[in-house]
Amino acid sequence: MDQSTALLSHWLQPIAESLGVPLLALMLGAFLLIGVFGHLILGILLARLNRATENSANPWDNVIASALVKPGEWLMWLVLLYLSLGLLEGAEDLRGWVRQAADTGLILILGWFAQRVLAGVESELLGEHRGPKDSDARATISATIRLLRITLWIVLSLMILQSVGVSVSGLLAFGGIGGIAVGFAARDLLANFLGGLSIYLDRPFTVGDWIRSPDREIEGTVESIGWRMTMIRTFDQRPLYVPNAVFSSVALENPSRMRNRRIYETIGIRYEDVSCMGPIVADVKAMLKSHEAIDLNRTLMVNFVSCGPSSLDFFIYTFTKTTDWATYHEIKQDVLLQILGIIESHGAEVAFPTSTVHLAESESAPEVAE
Repeated sequence: MDQSTALLSHWLQPIAESLGVPLLALMLGAFLLIGVFGHLILGILLARLNRATENSANPWDNVIASALVKPGEWLMWLVLLYLSLGLLEGAEDLRGWVRQAADTGLILILGWFAQRVLAGVESELLGEHRGPKDSDARATISATIRLLRITLWIVLSLMILQSVGVSVSGLLAFGGIGGIAVGFAARDLLANFLGGLSIYLDRPFTVGDWIRSPDREIEGTVESIGWRMTMIRTFDQRPLYVPNAVFSSVALENPSRMRNRRIYETIGIRYEDVSCMGPIVADVKAMLKSHEAIDLNRTLMVNFVSCGPSSLDFFIYTFTKTTDWATYHEIKQDVLLQILGIIESHGAEVAFPTSTVHLAESESAPEVAE
């Protein structure tokens, strides 16, 4: 019997004799009563600590205090469980079982505390008070926290196995031998897991992005990114489930991250309107430079480019400020209509494919005398 248990036994011995109850039962009741009061008092103290840290200028002490509230309340019972070992002298099997349960409980409480800290860190980093974050930053934070959670529970599982008497070194050695067979059997699953991890770390796309692959028939809006597959909603509203390993072997476009959208058109006028080509090109360029939806910080070109089979061609190369698909087409429509108006204002016409057939003049046949 340890010193604390012996002291409690010395205090309770006269009370047990006067009440006529076994000393062990009285000591267990005392431990239970201490646990209840300790649980309540510790909960009140931690709640006050949590409220005090909410007014602190440092947000991270609030994260630690909030994470400590629930695990700290149960820590009192774990301490009493360790103290109760002094009551079990002579029952070594039961004593060993209680110690093993207490060690496992301590590991679980520490894991619970670490899990709550990670949740608090994620909530703090993604909080609205820190300002808006783009989808890339949010995905990186969520992926990092998720990876830390997985690592935490793997380590805790190994510690729990060690505490209950399972040889972790033997388990790891078995895993090294059997890992080859398991690796062959689960290589696709592992490839998809690593593919999902690379998506979270490299961030080629995030939830809400419009992506497409020129190598595969993959195009749509990303709705969810899992550890095994990514769900894409195609433009005809069908769900498309793509294994994550596919993204490591295909080229991928992310139109959602475009800075501008391009207008690139070639327009031809008739050959008989050749004298109008210079003024038309100049007026079209002036119109684009004055258009409020055109980004003048990007390349803007309007030039006579070629003499086609049935038209004189000039091209328009410019970029819109917006990247929205519907808005872009409204702007492009307005630009093309204005160009057609400019052509018409100069008395010219847009050419259409034509062919001219030149027939050789035939000599008149000599008259035959009768």
